[in-house]
Amino acid sequence: MLISILTIWVPIGFLFWFLLLRPQQQEKKQREAMLTSLKKNDRVITVGGIYGVVTEVDRQADEVTIRVDETTKVKLRVTVGSIARVQRDGPSSDSSSK
Repeated sequence: MLISILTIWVPIGFLFWFLLLRPQQQEKKQREAMLTSLKKNDRVITVGGIYGVVTEVDRQADEVTIRVDETTKVKLRVTVGSIARVQRDGPSSDSSSK
């Protein structure tokens, strides 16, 4: 009886971990790696949709200063966690598929 119950629940538990928890853990590691590799002159997008260029990274204060406008030199101070994405140079995968 116990073995039959385990033969059902163990694979279900493994599938749950493999399909739900493991991808979340991998995304979290990738995000942490992206934020720790953040440096000056990286082009970023904040969670609020603001595009900018990193001018300073202060790990102690958990702050990033980004330049939003080139002509007026407008700068914003945001937390490191509010950086949603770092734009990499080169063609994106979306433009190559068109």
